[in-house]
Amino acid sequence: MHFGGLYEDEIVGKAYDRRLMARFLRYVAPYRKLAVVVLAILPLAAGAKLAQPWLMKLAIDNHLIKGEMTGLPLLATGFLGLILAESLLTFAEVWLLQHMGQKVMFDLRMELFSHLQRLPVRFFDRTPTGSLVTRLTSDVEVLGEMFAAGIITVVGDIMVLAGIVGIMLWMNLKLSLVTFSVLPVLVWIAFTFRKRMRTAYRQVRARLANLNSFLNESIHGMAVVQLFNRQKTEQQEFTRLNADYRDANLPVITWDASLYAMVEALSSVAIGLIVWYGGGEIVRGNLSFGALVAFIQYIEKFFSPIRDLSSKYSVMQGAMAALERIFHLLDTEKDEMGTDLISTHQNRSVPISTIDFRDVWFAYNNDDYVLKGLNLTLRRGEKVAMVGETGGGKTTVTRLLSRFYEVSRGSIAIDGTDIRELSLHGLRRRIGVVLQDPFLFTGTIRFNISLGNPGAESRVEVAARIVGADRFIRRLPLGFDEEVREKGSNLSAGERQLISFARAVAFDPEILVLDEATASVDTASERLIQEGLKGLMAGRTTLVVAHRLSTIRDADRIVVIHRGEKVEEGSHEELMAQQGLYYRLYQLQFRD
Repeated sequence: MHFGGLYEDEIVGKAYDRRLMARFLRYVAPYRKLAVVVLAILPLAAGAKLAQPWLMKLAIDNHLIKGEMTGLPLLATGFLGLILAESLLTFAEVWLLQHMGQKVMFDLRMELFSHLQRLPVRFFDRTPTGSLVTRLTSDVEVLGEMFAAGIITVVGDIMVLAGIVGIMLWMNLKLSLVTFSVLPVLVWIAFTFRKRMRTAYRQVRARLANLNSFLNESIHGMAVVQLFNRQKTEQQEFTRLNADYRDANLPVITWDASLYAMVEALSSVAIGLIVWYGGGEIVRGNLSFGALVAFIQYIEKFFSPIRDLSSKYSVMQGAMAALERIFHLLDTEKDEMGTDLISTHQNRSVPISTIDFRDVWFAYNNDDYVLKGLNLTLRRGEKVAMVGETGGGKTTVTRLLSRFYEVSRGSIAIDGTDIRELSLHGLRRRIGVVLQDPFLFTGTIRFNISLGNPGAESRVEVAARIVGADRFIRRLPLGFDEEVREKGSNLSAGERQLISFARAVAFDPEILVLDEATASVDTASERLIQEGLKGLMAGRTTLVVAHRLSTIRDADRIVVIHRGEKVEEGSHEELMAQQGLYYRLYQLQFRD
């Protein structure tokens, strides 16, 4: 709930529109057939639009002024036909663009989510969740707005503008030049606003991400907020972030309204010039009244796409800011998951014999080392426990084994092969991890144990029985098909932990990692789990991180970690006999 500095979502630096658009067009490429159809519709729609003022000129000059009604109904029918054709073609164009836009957004969201799943844990340590949610939802939706505004229809607008310029120059060169005298001012306005609107949109996207990050954290921690009466503080922080988001939008509104107003003003000036100069041409007999009316209609049609272009330009600026943020995320280096372990580890029938930590050093930040020269060997079938003070580096050891982080110095080897030479997919497939704070997904209990893995699904009920979870599951109305609410809120902490134990069993790992896994389980449940884990740990290498020393007395070896270093190692009896740090920890827990 603390914003500023680390938690402030960054505003991506300067980017080049052409590069962004060229990269984005790769996502449009699979749907180029739809784009070709839209491009084929555009000249037809432009032609229907451009023909309307010309028919109006013919109707005025050849029929209304002369009082000749013959042929006028035919022109009126043709005029209505052109309006209908323009409407149908516009409908087809917008529908196809929206359809294509939805497909592109679907593909982009899929790639973003897939990329997120492969990013290292270190990235999530420093990136607020709300910022990532904004990229996958709001930022991608802005690209949908870009399609709705008509990224391809800009081509149609250019066709219309070019057609109008050509027709007007052909009809009357001098009047056209007088009318277009306002264009240099229009071009200057567009280029002046461009950079300022881009900067404003960057601010908007960044402030929205900050607001989402705060909301995500505050809602998840609502129980803590209420217990400690922090509602007023949270309200003040939300007010600040909400105000930042509001204030970031104000420049966007200002520039957008200013651009639209200036285009509208220039349109009125152009029409005034037509009336002033065209009226004089009519008096001098150099221009027909129908041509003057056609000129006025053409200039209105000329400024109409330019007025739309101002709103499209605003959307495009928002889309460019969104693309900067999306591609910045996609460019974040991801873990290479691979397909399987190399060498003999590709075959699950070849069991892992040893895991060696060789002079392992690790720091989360710069040279502030959490582990210092750790040497440790785990042999097949051993149960090795790690104990020590909080923050001493015990959990870090388990994270390095799973390659959530890479060692700073030294190495971790499985059967002599550095784990950095093994694929993440294959490595993690052979490790079962149970954390202190289990995470459950929305879905059934059966799904939360198997996580949709076909192999694990067949072992769900057996796994639950091994750890004793089946006793409470079968008491539920729907048993294994009982729905789990968000984060398992309808289950107790102990029940959630039992499900996470069953999950580890169902995946049948060779290496079992228990990181404070029984901390939230009551004594009776812990006894049941310990009994079930005896069967689970048979023939498996087990690494246990524990504060409760009573849970690891039967470990084959106990390793004492103090300030990132291994200071003692041996069985419970051996360490008690040494009367060192382990002895003192044990005495502190059981002196009563």
